Amino acid sequence: MEIRYAVYNDLDRVLDLLRTNHVDTISEEEKQNGFVTTNITKEQLCNLMETEKGITVAEDGDRIVGFALAGSWNFWQPWPLFTYMIEHLKEFELNGETLTVENSYQYGPVCLDKKYRGTGIFEKLFTFSLKSMADRFPYMVTFINQVNPRSYAAHTRKANMIEAGTFDWNNNHYWLMAIQTK
Repeated sequence: MEIRYAVYNDLDRVLDLLRTNHVDTISEEEKQNGFVTTNITKEQLCNLMETEKGITVAEDGDRIVGFALAGSWNFWQPWPLFTYMIEHLKEFELNGETLTVENSYQYGPVCLDKKYRGTGIFEKLFTFSLKSMADRFPYMVTFINQVNPRSYAAHTRKANMIEAGTFDWNNNHYWLMAIQTK
């Protein structure tokens, strides 16, 4: 198992894993085991990889079995949910410091193949991704849909993220999560 930055040849496999675990493609029963909601194109992934160095992958043999995306708020701004988050970021604090687009970045989605869940790979992906942005930003921020308790549990128990607050958008309820990068 190798945890590393993505290269161009990984992108189709990242997209395959995302599609396999996307909320739009899985059953209600499967949603209990976690899901991703962000849609992203190969071109956007390529941009994220090249401009932000923001894709961490877990590779087992020739398979991408996990990934974590991370990027500046500037990268994520074209997505309406992220635009909303940018507008409201100043309402949240961590360690007594207001979160801003200058001192934080957006992490996620993160996705792991079902067969590899509970094996410690999530923690390795998270740690690699966190360290990869630590020189640029003191805080990592993400959001978790409140109908996805598996993701909340993983991020609070395994990644030690802190719930900085909640927000509502597009008839969904979210936890805003944050952690210091160093």
